[in-house]
Amino acid sequence: MIYDPNFDSQKDGITRLTLKCAHQNGMMYAIPADKSWVCDEDSRFAHVVAGFMGDLTSLNDPRVDALMQQWGLYYRTLPIDSEVED
Repeated sequence: MIYDPNFDSQKDGITRLTLKCAHQNGMMYAIPADKSWVCDEDSRFAHVVAGFMGDLTSLNDPRVDALMQQWGLYYRTLPIDSEVED
């Protein structure tokens, strides 16, 4: 079964993503913050997660690298298409 993440409705500037399976259950929140003001509400979640993951992986911390490998989670920053508007 493929899991389809549940983006809860955006409310009061908060975007929530429920992450649930038989073994884990949690929720991520994205709110307006110092580094997320540049995006509109519809693209803020992508901006926040991509920015956070980019910052996290650029730390080059072996503990972060090991934890990501243990969970099979990887992130790669891609070029920004200058014709795409937020």
